[in-house]
Amino acid sequence: MKFIKVSEDNAFPKYQQIINSVEKSIANQLLKKNDKLPSINKICLEFGISRDTVLYAFEELKKKGLVYSILGKGYYVKSIDWSFEERIFLLFDELNAFKENLYNSFIEAVNNKAKVDVFFHYFNIEVFRKLIEENNGSYTKYIIMPGNMNGTAPIIKTLPKNDVYILDQTNSDLKEYASVYQNFSKDMFSCLSKAKSYLELYNRLVLIFPGNKEPIGMVKGFLDFCEKYKLNHSIISDFNKDEIKIGDVFIIIDDRHLVNVILQSKKQKFKIRRDFGIISYNETPLKSVVESGITTISTDFSEMGRTLAEMVLNSTNKRIENPSDLILRNSL
Repeated sequence: MKFIKVSEDNAFPKYQQIINSVEKSIANQLLKKNDKLPSINKICLEFGISRDTVLYAFEELKKKGLVYSILGKGYYVKSIDWSFEERIFLLFDELNAFKENLYNSFIEAVNNKAKVDVFFHYFNIEVFRKLIEENNGSYTKYIIMPGNMNGTAPIIKTLPKNDVYILDQTNSDLKEYASVYQNFSKDMFSCLSKAKSYLELYNRLVLIFPGNKEPIGMVKGFLDFCEKYKLNHSIISDFNKDEIKIGDVFIIIDDRHLVNVILQSKKQKFKIRRDFGIISYNETPLKSVVESGITTISTDFSEMGRTLAEMVLNSTNKRIENPSDLILRNSL
């Protein structure tokens, strides 16, 4: 019976769950040629389902050429020439350079072992709801990047629990789900601590935090760091032609603000590192060359993609924290 899994929480019909179980067991070489499948009666008793449901599933497997039957004896594996195709629903919040790295890494690690369809909700809860409702039951796995939107948990809970993976941002309402996530508060504090000797050379730390879609944990980590080391600090939600003061260090979450700060420094004829500092969030190749190199705090998105692929393909139910690090460059 270990090769057959049928659950009330699974969105697939029960006959399809039986088919999927056998296909996956053959693909993973858990079932070999001429192995006998559990009897129809055993499956009925184990999962409380009708004989017709099990019989229909076995007959569908026969049509596919995967099993054969011997009258009075049961059903057996006919062919192991089968590659079970996982069908993965991947819901991103938005597309940007570092999410593209995550996606490419995930696809490479999946290595044609699954069909992946990508969707975007762009932080719109109604789009989020519609995409999940329309695709519930159509995929074997659901990878969800909920962002920091309110109201996502009840929608996610309509999906089969064991087939859901939470990506990047998670919260206490989603702690029961497998996930690969960032600990934004811990990472901000840890990475600023690594830069402490540089930051102490400046007069003030300024966090530019728009507060629309960004993880609030970043603010907590920033405040914890500044308060522990008694550093002058402030938080602003926008930077648009603001005056830069000599001795400021900007911790910048949004790349649009990064551009604005650099442009403003040129107007004021300020030199990065000498007159003020910059730490940007999320690594991209461009930041290694802009202004002789911008210091970043970033998780390894490629590693996140590889970890996610391994979890999904192996049906691993874990919560894995993807760490971030400080990449020190010429902007401090």
